[in-house]
Amino acid sequence: MCLADKELTQNPSHFEESDEVVAHRDLAWEDYRDLIKGMRFFDPHIHMVSRTTDDYEAMRDAGIVALIEPAFWVGQPRTGLSTFKDYYSSLVGWERFRSSQFGIKHYCTIGLNSREANNEPLAEQVMEILPLYLYKEGVVGVGEIGFDDQTPAEEKYYRLQLELAKKAKLPVQLHTPHRDKKRGTERSMAIALEHGLDPSWVIVDHNNEETVKSVLDQGFWAAFTIYPFTKMSNERMVKLVEKYGPDQIMINSAADWGISDPLAIPKTAALMKMRGIADETIRLVTYQNAIDAFAKSGQIDVSDFENGLTVDQNQKFHGNTILRGGQQPRVGKDYLLIQ
Repeated sequence: MCLADKELTQNPSHFEESDEVVAHRDLAWEDYRDLIKGMRFFDPHIHMVSRTTDDYEAMRDAGIVALIEPAFWVGQPRTGLSTFKDYYSSLVGWERFRSSQFGIKHYCTIGLNSREANNEPLAEQVMEILPLYLYKEGVVGVGEIGFDDQTPAEEKYYRLQLELAKKAKLPVQLHTPHRDKKRGTERSMAIALEHGLDPSWVIVDHNNEETVKSVLDQGFWAAFTIYPFTKMSNERMVKLVEKYGPDQIMINSAADWGISDPLAIPKTAALMKMRGIADETIRLVTYQNAIDAFAKSGQIDVSDFENGLTVDQNQKFHGNTILRGGQQPRVGKDYLLIQ
């Protein structure tokens, strides 16, 4: 068995195929930017700690006015409690500041990710400090939490964090597993209901065609990640919106340290426009629904960002500034389709 076949067998959700003929593969920024001119976007799942200043500039230029950065696995295991403390502090501190310097309102969710929940001695320590961050300004949920390999340890800390969310009266942002996704998604929702959570307070993320109907039918928010090669292409996303409509659905990029696209939302909005989807439907799935879901935290006021932030790049955070030698960030260009 070749490596590609082995990976496909082990992790089929990472290799979802589409028979659709790609009609817009050669469209670049200049070809679609006018379609979304004047639109505002809210990305409810993007890992800006892994992104560059160029990304911030390009996002703001494309109409992204606010975002949520979930706590996640940073690519290699953290080795001690202090590394978690520093990471959580950056989400409520430096990244919040850095985002504001490019005119984008920054929120975050805080949690122990499922992958690192399997290091139980460290996970126990992390659970003790989570309440210190959940009540800070800009924290709009507990997340991203849930399952990765669906181990007993993952379930233990998932359940504990659901109780923290209930106590803090915060929404929950669920990471559904890449492997055995349907079973993991159903299991995640069942446990949330068992703990007495209102489904309207739970955002189930990384959905696909095999999970969406059950998520919507049970009253949860269904979030979709537009991520190259793995989770969802924006062409598939357009079809899902055409089929299910905009209710309880939101789109995100989950752009991180992997091959990902921080402009996933505006690009998907442009493709929806091309396919004749109504502007109000586009607004709901790329902006308003995410606000409605996470505003239950009491932390989101649209007046803070809907007309843009006042940017003063001379401001400093702990003596640090984003400016280097007076140079301004550059805006990159890329293609429309995300597959």
